[in-house]
Formats: sequence, structure tokens, C-alpha cells
Amino acid sequence: MSGAARDLAAPDPSPQPGVPGASAPPASGPPPVAAFFDLDRTLMAGSSGIHWARAARGAGLITRRRLAADAWANVRFRLQGSTDAGTDKVRERIGAMIAGRRVRDLERLAPKVLAGVLPRLYPQMLHVAYEHQDAGRRVYIVTAASQEMAALLAHVLGFEGGIGSKSEIVDGVYTGRESGPFTYREGKAQAIRALAQHDGIDLDDSYAYSDSESDLPMLRAVGHAVVVNPDTTLRRVAREEGWTVMSFDTLGRRLKAFAAIGLAALVGTAGRSAARRGGVRRR
Repeated sequence: MSGAARDLAAPDPSPQPGVPGASAPPASGPPPVAAFFDLDRTLMAGSSGIHWARAARGAGLITRRRLAADAWANVRFRLQGSTDAGTDKVRERIGAMIAGRRVRDLERLAPKVLAGVLPRLYPQMLHVAYEHQDAGRRVYIVTAASQEMAALLAHVLGFEGGIGSKSEIVDGVYTGRESGPFTYREGKAQAIRALAQHDGIDLDDSYAYSDSESDLPMLRAVGHAVVVNPDTTLRRVAREEGWTVMSFDTLGRRLKAFAAIGLAALVGTAGRSAARRGGVRRR
């Protein structure tokens, strides 16, 4: 990315009230430019949600059975990527689970969540993100995960900000209701447009990175779209659009290969069993 660097003034990192991770637009010079990174399967391997689930299980917030189901969902996510139906189910379940919980109690899960997430960050993607910063671009995480997760991880990584889904809080307690747009599909594009309007960011000269076709609205909201470990649909779209493709999720590819081998073995076993039954009938 360093070869594509622009001669931009360094962005002012001071936050603005009500806009997570936002910075005031510069008084003069060219407009700021940004790079927006999806989190799951883009900045990190797999889903950040499974690490939150493990921390929640340790705190007694979910059952062992629920954790096992979330772990299996994470394997499917590594194989297939996100789906609208799966995302909606998780969204509803999390809302119901946090209703009535103190914000303070969930904040205390942060160390265990980070202990799971940080080792699974792709070094390649951190390198890309820091190259953007060195070129004068602001870097943001944009995720369907919680605003708390997005802001915390962005702070730890030294990014300019994080944009996630907000939950309503009343008197320090989660109500279980949403408190803003759900940052998924068009919601991500709306969020970065709102940030761009507030900060004067030039989206035509900005970048976006994602693994999923669900993020096509975000990818098309900027001038430079890059797909990372893409699902089948996004890979096809990237080829049609001429977008850059980055692939290095070797575990995901191995899981797919194992699944294919397992399916072939199952089909072969079924075929041999049918042949044996057929032979018995002929006798």
C-alpha cells in the first residue's frame, strides 16, 4: 500500500462528542482519507463473537451448551462466511442476553475477550492498516459486533476509531434494545458516510476491506475496495469489478478441504453400502 501513498496532512486525532473515534476535519489542506476494516475474517481469523462467548461462559452468563453451539457456528463461519439469517439470530439472542445486565459487568469481560482476539489478528492486515496510517490515512474498524468491542480493539491497536452496533443503556444497565443503526450490510455504509460527512473524509479516495458479500454496500461506498479471504459471491464480484483480492486464511481452506474429503468419503461409503445391498437382493 505504501506505493499508493498520498501527500496528505496528518489527521487530527482528537475525538468529537457523540461520534466514536471521530476526528475534527482539518482547517486547511486536502480532505482527510480513511481506510475501513471489517473485523471478523478480515482483520482476524474467525469470529470475535466466540471469544466473547467464552468470556461470558466463564462469568456464568451463558450455558455450556450455548457455548458449544457458538463454537460450532464459528467453524461454519470459517467455512462459509456470514449469512443474514445467522446474523439476525445472534443479534436477537445477544439483545435478550444482555437485557438487565450492568454495563460494568460486561466491561469486565474485556481482558478475556482481548486475550482470545489479539492472537488471532492477521499480521498481514495489521501491516496494511499501519501502512495506511503512515501514509496519512485514518484507520477504522467497522463491524456488526458491539460498539464497545470496536472501540476497545481500535484503541488497543492504535487506530483512529471503531464503529459497531450500539445497545441502549439506561442508568448503567443494558435494556436489550438497539440504540442506533445495526452496522451490517447497508448499516455499515450508512455509518461510514455519517462519519465522512462529520469529518469531511473523502470517500472517493478512501479504502474498505472485507471478506463478505454482505459488506458490498461498504465496499462500494469508497473509491478503493479490497476483498480479504472472500466468500464465493464476493470473490466473483471482485473479479467482475477488478478489485484487489487478498487470501491467506489457510485454516479456512484446510477446513473446506477436510469437509470435502469427509463428504467424498461419506458418499463413497454410501455407494458401497448400496452396492452390497443390491448384490444381496440379486442373489
